[in-house]
Amino acid sequence: MKGREMDRLWYKSYDPRVPQTLTYPELSLPLLVERNVKDYPSNPAIEFFGAKYSYREFWEHTLRMASALRRLGVKAGTRVAIMLPNCPQTIITYYATLWLGAVGVLTNPLYVEREIEHQWKDSGCEAAVILDHLYPRVEKVLPRTAVEKLVVTSLKEYLPFPLKYLYPVRAKLKKLFTSVPYDDTKIFNLSRLIQAASDPPPPCSVELDDLALLQYTGGTTGIAKGVMLSHRNILANVVQIAAWFPDLRYREDRFLSILPIFHVFGMTVAMNLPLYAGCSMILVPRFDPDDLLKTIHKTRPTLLPGVPTIFTALTNHPKIQAYNLSSIRFCITGAAPMPVEALRKFEALTGGVIIEGYGLSESSPVTHANPLTGVRKIGSIGLALPDTDCRIVDLDFGTDDVPTGETGELVVKGPQVMKSYWKMESETADALRDGWLYTGDIATMDEDGYVFVIDRKKDLIISGGYNIYPREIDEVLYEHPKILDGVAIGMPDPYRGEIVKVFVVLKPGESLTEDEIRQFCKARLAAYKVPRAVEFRDALPKTAVGKISRKELRREAIKEQKASTAN
Repeated sequence: MKGREMDRLWYKSYDPRVPQTLTYPELSLPLLVERNVKDYPSNPAIEFFGAKYSYREFWEHTLRMASALRRLGVKAGTRVAIMLPNCPQTIITYYATLWLGAVGVLTNPLYVEREIEHQWKDSGCEAAVILDHLYPRVEKVLPRTAVEKLVVTSLKEYLPFPLKYLYPVRAKLKKLFTSVPYDDTKIFNLSRLIQAASDPPPPCSVELDDLALLQYTGGTTGIAKGVMLSHRNILANVVQIAAWFPDLRYREDRFLSILPIFHVFGMTVAMNLPLYAGCSMILVPRFDPDDLLKTIHKTRPTLLPGVPTIFTALTNHPKIQAYNLSSIRFCITGAAPMPVEALRKFEALTGGVIIEGYGLSESSPVTHANPLTGVRKIGSIGLALPDTDCRIVDLDFGTDDVPTGETGELVVKGPQVMKSYWKMESETADALRDGWLYTGDIATMDEDGYVFVIDRKKDLIISGGYNIYPREIDEVLYEHPKILDGVAIGMPDPYRGEIVKVFVVLKPGESLTEDEIRQFCKARLAAYKVPRAVEFRDALPKTAVGKISRKELRREAIKEQKASTAN
């Protein structure tokens, strides 16, 4: 094929220590982790608020969890929802699920009832593992799903003394405490299951092309799509990223795992990568700038995968000079453009390097990154990873390569690209063509092979690293009995990258306040999707065919924002 697939301009810009093509193990990720357990069982694997678990201890709990899940009826192909923050139970459940040949369904703990219900019904989950204070939300949707076995856990179960005993008091004060009606027939406690488990099951005989995960992403139609990732997909991306960082110190580096593991970026770089490399993870369940600075100062991590929001918050912290951040060697960031000033300031504070990259759920997720050594082009997503081809194709048909430096749609191909969308044939046919994944991002490639994303072909808001599809917010607005027209857009924000703003036209004679609209959305959407700005209008601009022009509204709003800032 003539074009980018043959040119591969990016190879000439590679770090000379990074190969252009790789050899991939013919073992699933759980089997590779088990090999690490056998080779260095006493090495630290997980640290959680001071509690430390070696590879041997972590794996013992994982196999016991696999035994418990098997007794609950989980087998090869069973979909298991995992709705947990970053804590040991998340990693244990994830690997226990894959060990059995079952399919993980990573569910955002911030989801509200309607979001949980859609994901679990669509995936056909038969079992779910959740955090205790999420039970009231889950209880309401369980009768409308296929989930027959619910495993519940508390953060306290893996906390050290005395935090284990102080946590319930703190949970009550924060109104997180929930009484769960354990009955050992449908609702089970995770710790009790693990303690009672015996006879660890052998690993399920899975093929690398078998389904391992359903990673849900939003859709431009407002319908979440299940991205089907195979064992080969997730393993390939881990191997690619490990090769991209030749300075990665196997069995020595300490990852600060604050990226949510339920997010595909966190799953790969904050969990799978350190375990593959035999490194340790310092798990942080939620982002708070004060707590994060204290954690870095105390635990001395060497690698920090994050999103721009994290780095911006830390560099702008008024007391950052009081903390020692010099242990950080390098950081991996993606999901949104990294502000140049924040990047330079953070690197000056730590002495480390921030590497910008790019990915999407459909590619496990990473396809591009700037090199660790050599030329880093600020504002670029970098170069295609080993064994990853990319092209910039025409926007009309997506068939012809555009000349170097010109604008088109970014398409990629590689072993990390998904199998398909779950039960969505037409969407799969649109996104995957002859093995090429059409990203929906408008980009250019320069003469050195560096790619620059300049716009989005499809509507998408990225706020604090989370993907938000505006159509989903539109549909919630239209559910309100007083709203005639409503539309959501993303607005530039120095901290979050973008925030959600909605434009609303009320029905004649009706009245609403901004706060009432926010509260209405809050009851139906995860918190990060709730509009931060509301503008009432008498009418909204329409296209020639009568559709609300989201692009025109965004153009007007950004122009007003710039004028306001200038004044």
